[in-house]
Amino acid sequence: MKNFNCLAAFIGGAIIGAAAGLLFAPEKGTDLRKKIMEALRKRGIRLNAKEMNTLVDEIAEELQNAEE
Repeated sequence: MKNFNCLAAFIGGAIIGAAAGLLFAPEKGTDLRKKIMEALRKRGIRLNAKEMNTLVDEIAEELQNAEE
């Protein structure tokens, strides 16, 4: 359960950080997706391609909703 809480906190922090970055420097969607994937990998989140794309899609969607 502790690992799940850490992962949830990390993902929440990643979303907030990505949202702040998006607000200060808007980019093309494909560039933003690549940066999100790189940031997740640097922080040790190792997922297969399908799982990574799903997570990036969810984060990008949250960012777009926050923007509106």
